[in-house]
Amino acid sequence: MRVLQVSAEIFPLLKTGGLADIAGALPQALADAGCEVRAVLPGFPAIRQALLDSVLVGQFRTPWGETVGVRLGRLAGVPGGAGPLSAYVLEAPALYDRPGNPYEDAQRRPYADNHRRFAALGWAAAHLAHGLDGGWAPQLVHCHDWHAGLAPACLKHWPGPAAGHVPSVYTVHNLAYQGVFDAAVFTELGLPASAFAVDGLEFHGQVSFMKAGLYYADHLSTVSPGYAREIQTAEQGCGLDGLLRARRDHLSGILNAVDEAVWNPATDTLISHRFRPERLAGKALCKAALQRHSGLAEQADAPLFALVSRITGQKGLPLVLAGVDEIVARGGQLLVLGSGEPDLEQALQHQSQRHPGHVAVHLGYDEALAHRIFAGSDVTLVPSLFEPCGLTQMYGLKYGSLPLVRGVGGLADTVTDADLATLDDHSATGFVFGPFTDAAYLHALRRAFALYRKPAAWARVRQTGMRQPLGWAPAALAYRAMYQQLLFP
Repeated sequence: MRVLQVSAEIFPLLKTGGLADIAGALPQALADAGCEVRAVLPGFPAIRQALLDSVLVGQFRTPWGETVGVRLGRLAGVPGGAGPLSAYVLEAPALYDRPGNPYEDAQRRPYADNHRRFAALGWAAAHLAHGLDGGWAPQLVHCHDWHAGLAPACLKHWPGPAAGHVPSVYTVHNLAYQGVFDAAVFTELGLPASAFAVDGLEFHGQVSFMKAGLYYADHLSTVSPGYAREIQTAEQGCGLDGLLRARRDHLSGILNAVDEAVWNPATDTLISHRFRPERLAGKALCKAALQRHSGLAEQADAPLFALVSRITGQKGLPLVLAGVDEIVARGGQLLVLGSGEPDLEQALQHQSQRHPGHVAVHLGYDEALAHRIFAGSDVTLVPSLFEPCGLTQMYGLKYGSLPLVRGVGGLADTVTDADLATLDDHSATGFVFGPFTDAAYLHALRRAFALYRKPAAWARVRQTGMRQPLGWAPAALAYRAMYQQLLFP
């Protein structure tokens, strides 16, 4: 099967969150499952610079009159079968060659023409599906998150002669980020007037790229079974639960996975000492090195709690802040890596000033440091308000850093709470709490400290977590089965 993957980011070239990790790992996993995958990506500088041996395969005119070139090459550092991933990259410097991250300027303001920048991506996918590259055409288009949400609409409303409908899959990575724009931009998108309706991409009088994907794609998927159920409720549906319930027969939850070529403590070159479940001496050395690097007291017996995350309310930062004193009072340490909402960043920095040697904060994102944090920490904190899947808890499991999570979405799907029964049958892998309250979170912290004081039990739970099968093969097979059902019903 020939599959075109549409996304705005791809690891290791451009990453603002877990979407990039998935976009970077899924093509190789699908190739291993027998699919032929190519990607189409915006021409952000980091992506263009990594495109090897590229050729211009075609160009198209956007609905607002801009000419976009499409170059085909191979992406250095991104596996995609027998070698680097084959990828189409949009050549449109006026749209993509800018400072800041892919979506915002240096002052964290969304670019005013984001609707154009990602409509171009959607139309590029549709043009490729309809023969722009005379040497290769996809049988199916797989779109990721709101940035690719217009592609299913473009495929459904293809204005030219079509050789046949090319089906699309639309994967929701986070329903809360919807790509919503003023209704005035609709005329620039190149879709018929009928598309701006409740049965289309209209959302409370505005244009929603997320809704376009949800409404027009032939099949929908989310990144965990739990999240697939939750987004059909008013609490987690972000105003789109009615549409999702209506499409529940075309909605699947496929659990994300870990790229074990990148995240493996036995082979990871980014950590100071490598280790495996049956030989854990290197983990203790990683902890000491991490404490020294972060300005924490070098105490082997102090449980080290780590948070690697966007600094936002959704990720449970208010709970983390409420628990700082509890961690310090019980002799633990807290290490945070991430960036996000300025008030939460300032609150974390204040806690590090209050508790020198016990709390450390690194603002920003550092991929190598993230690896060292999972390798050196004892507990990975993921106390999210909601979590479509989550990857950090999986990285924690792989690296022997017991996840402490709220029981929602993919967190509930991947972490087994340590209680009397699961400790007895050796199925426990971490700590799970329910209500999004300070009290529930603090109780989970106290349970983590209690287990840490029982080294033999802690070691068993850690080893169980490290041995969990978290690779991409099962997810790739599930995606392939989904593709086959669409292509050969």
